[in-house]
Amino acid sequence: MGTQVEVKAAVVEVPAIEAVQAMISHCFARPEVKQSSQLYLEALIGQVERKNCWQMAEAVEEDNPYGMQRLLCKARWEADVVRDDLRAYVMEHFQDPGAIGVIDETGFIKKGKKSVGVQRQYSGTAGKIENCQIGVFLNYVAPKGKAFIDRELYLPQGWARDQERRREAGVPENIKFATKPELACRMLQRALEAGLFFGWITADTVYGNSWQLRHWLEKENQPYVLAISSNRCVWGQDRSQWRIKRLAAKIADSAWQRLSVGEGSKGLRIYDWAWLKLPDIGTVLPKGWSRWLLVRRSVEKPEEMAYYLAAGPENTTLVTLAEVAGKRWAIEVSFEEAKGEAGLDEYEVRKWESWYRHITLSLLAHAYLAVCRACKNEKGAIIS
Repeated sequence: MGTQVEVKAAVVEVPAIEAVQAMISHCFARPEVKQSSQLYLEALIGQVERKNCWQMAEAVEEDNPYGMQRLLCKARWEADVVRDDLRAYVMEHFQDPGAIGVIDETGFIKKGKKSVGVQRQYSGTAGKIENCQIGVFLNYVAPKGKAFIDRELYLPQGWARDQERRREAGVPENIKFATKPELACRMLQRALEAGLFFGWITADTVYGNSWQLRHWLEKENQPYVLAISSNRCVWGQDRSQWRIKRLAAKIADSAWQRLSVGEGSKGLRIYDWAWLKLPDIGTVLPKGWSRWLLVRRSVEKPEEMAYYLAAGPENTTLVTLAEVAGKRWAIEVSFEEAKGEAGLDEYEVRKWESWYRHITLSLLAHAYLAVCRACKNEKGAIIS
C-alpha cells in the first residue's frame, strides 16, 4: 500500500510501486519475466549504490542477477509497449492543456567500441567530445510535475553503414540513420497520434536549427519556441534575409523587458527579453498564427545573448514566449534525477534492444518517483 499524506483534513494517497508494476504486467507473458520486471523496478527506485544487475539483484534479495540479465537481454517483451504505458501513466497524473514538451539529448560515457551507437562525439553531459552513446528524450513539463514520456537512441552514420557492427549489436534491419531532430519528430509524432497535445514545444539549437522540424510543428498546429544559432538567417519585415544576430541588433533599447523565468540552481533566473515579429514568408502558417524572433540577454553580461525562433497564436505575449524558453531547464533537472535516482546511466548492456529495455524501465521508475514527489508537494501536505 502507498504512504498516506494528509492535506487540509483530506487524505492524499502516495502511489505504491505495486500499482506501476501491475500496470505493465500485461507486457510480460512468462511469470518469471514478469517477476524480474517487478524486482527491477523495485531496485531502480531503491537505495542501491550502483544500479547494475549484480547490485540490484542483491538489494532485492535475489541469489544471482541472471533473472534481471535475462529481462534485459533475452526475454520476449517489447520496450515500446512499456513506453506507451509510461506515457499513459504520466498523462494520468500530470496532463495539462498548457504543458510544455521539452526535447533534449544526454550522453552516456562508455569504454570500448562495442556498445551500440558509441563513438567519440560531443556530449553536453561531459561538455566535451567523449566516447559515448547519445540518447534523445522528450520530457513532459506541467504544473503538477514533469517526467519523460519517450526516448530514442542516436545511431551515428558510421554505425548505420557498418553491417558487421549492426549485426553484433542487434540493430534491427529497418533502422536507418536519422538526425537528432528527426528522432525528436518521431517522438512528437507518437505523442500526437496518442492524442496528446502540448501547449508549446521547446528545445536547444540542435533542434531549432532544423527548418524541417520547425515546419513540421507548424503543419501540426503545434506552437514552439526553439533556440537557434546566431549565424542562421530569417526573413525580415523588409522581405530580405537577415542573419539573426544582425536582425537582433535592430531592437530598440526601450523594447527590452526584464523578466524572471523561474527558479534555477542559483535562485531566480532573470534576463532581459525582447522580440521582433517576422513576416509570414515561406511555409504557410496556421490561421491566426505569427512567427517571432525572441532574444534573451544576460543582465550581468549584456553581450551574452541567446536567440529563439517562435511560432504560435498571434495573441501570444512576450512574457509567454520567455516563460516557455525558460522551461528548457526542466529537462536538465529530469536528467539529473533519472540518473541519480533511477539508474538511467548505470546500465551494463551493449545491444540495441537491451538499451531500450533498461532506459524505458528507468524512465518509468523516474516517472513513479516524480508522481510521488508531486503528491508530497501538494499544498499543505504532511506525511503521516
